[in-house]
Amino acid sequence: MAEISSLRIDPKSGFCSSNSTFYSKRVPFPLPSNHALDITTFISSYPHHGKTAFIDATTGRHLSFSQLWQSVDSVSTCLSELGIRKGNIIIIIAPNSIFIPIVCLSVMSLGAIITTSNPLNTSREFAVQMADSKPVLVFTTSQVVPKLAGSPLPIVLLDEQVATEKTGQVKIVTTISEMLKKETKDKIRVRDRVYQDDAATLLYSSGTTGASKGVISSHGNLMALMQSFSHLSNPDEGEQTHICAVPMFHIYGFGAFAIGKLTQGSKVVVLSKFDMKEMLSAIEKYRVTCLPLVPPILLVMVKEADEIRKKYDLSSLQSIVCGGAPLSKDLINRFMEKFPSIDIRQGYAMTESTGFGASMQTPEECLKYGSVGLLSPNLEAKIVDPTTGTALKVNQKGELWLRGPSIMKGYLNNAEATAATLDSQGWLKTGDLCYIDDDGYVYVVDRLKELIKYKGYQVPPAELEALLLSHPQISDAAVIPFPDEEVGQYPMAYVVRKSGSNISDTALMDFVAKQVAPYKRIRKVAFVTSIPKNPSGKILRRDIIKLAISKI
Repeated sequence: MAEISSLRIDPKSGFCSSNSTFYSKRVPFPLPSNHALDITTFISSYPHHGKTAFIDATTGRHLSFSQLWQSVDSVSTCLSELGIRKGNIIIIIAPNSIFIPIVCLSVMSLGAIITTSNPLNTSREFAVQMADSKPVLVFTTSQVVPKLAGSPLPIVLLDEQVATEKTGQVKIVTTISEMLKKETKDKIRVRDRVYQDDAATLLYSSGTTGASKGVISSHGNLMALMQSFSHLSNPDEGEQTHICAVPMFHIYGFGAFAIGKLTQGSKVVVLSKFDMKEMLSAIEKYRVTCLPLVPPILLVMVKEADEIRKKYDLSSLQSIVCGGAPLSKDLINRFMEKFPSIDIRQGYAMTESTGFGASMQTPEECLKYGSVGLLSPNLEAKIVDPTTGTALKVNQKGELWLRGPSIMKGYLNNAEATAATLDSQGWLKTGDLCYIDDDGYVYVVDRLKELIKYKGYQVPPAELEALLLSHPQISDAAVIPFPDEEVGQYPMAYVVRKSGSNISDTALMDFVAKQVAPYKRIRKVAFVTSIPKNPSGKILRRDIIKLAISKI
């Protein structure tokens, strides 16, 4: 990497014409110099004046910072006694909870690795992820346990133990409440030395193409994310109270709220699941200042704005952070008309960039409608022509490439996908078509990657296509994102029946629905005589999308 001080960088756009690279206009932050450092120790030693770390929105239970670190000590001691060691993978399958940060910090303090899964997933989906990641211990809730029937893995319940006839053949070893009672005084914990470059998390993403893949992020990657949060916080905004209304099993919820606000001393109000009324009540009750959302929820707030303002006092709310999917300029304007005192701060990030990308931080930056903000600190970007591979200039559209201290180590057990996504110089190919304007603001205009975003959730078409092709009456299939104002996009299938079959669209949708989480369900089917493909057999998805949209 060239020394930035020796480069001629345009201070307005951040673009350097000598190497066709955009540099973040934000002030860079220093990275920890101690190589033998884990993310838990790093966060716990960060100075701040915060008192309350987490609040359970449903029960009202408060967890102070001192209670948090005592709990981490207790749980990590129990994990050590259960034989958890550096490099072991621990899976959490649970809705949002104030216990998730405790578990994550405890696991990572031992050098073990956290992986997560959506609790709405099916038994089949859990089995696929577990076969790939090979966890040695599961943290989950009694509601999820029946889906794990027959699993040999030991289970720790995040709620109270349930009757064995409900759990099936599973091995429940303890509960989180029992772990939290553990006395740690004079306890000698077996602990390996953990380094910044060691793996810390294994969050699953569809990346730029294909089925879901395990993204390996290091302790150092997470430290960079923590540094950026603290570095970008505005002391003039006063003490902040955030509400976690996005899932902690996703990089958005995990990076920003399960661990992200701990270095700032901010309060985080945790919603166990998204419910509009519960969220609005919690904003009023706990005087929440910042709300993270995805575009479909923002749309609901716009449509129900008059009713919301009558029922709830949202006067404490200063900003909404919107990520997970692009936000239209029209929707922003409609929101600002209804809630003029609330800033909308858009952002862009990927699991593969450990939550780094671009963001808006000030009311002035929020005026750049349609943009996702300025590049994160310490981050470099290129805009690359996807056909020729040529690096482009300001205001030219191409694939966004990113490089910096937060970029993943690679995909688990998938050297081919890693090589296709990370080049030899450390550039991450995002699969998003973007441009960067004269002022250094990033605009996301399209996707190269084959990915459907349903209410901000990632749905890989390849997974649904494989399921459709497993049906005995189907000879070929293609799944595309179909635009929808309420949810963003939903999966639509183009299907070729086998000769003699007259299977209906409803039967096919039911067939898929039984095997996937609700957000992955196919909502529309079109029967065709053939699927358009290129000479090498790759589905011409963009052509199918154009066909589908032309019939709206």
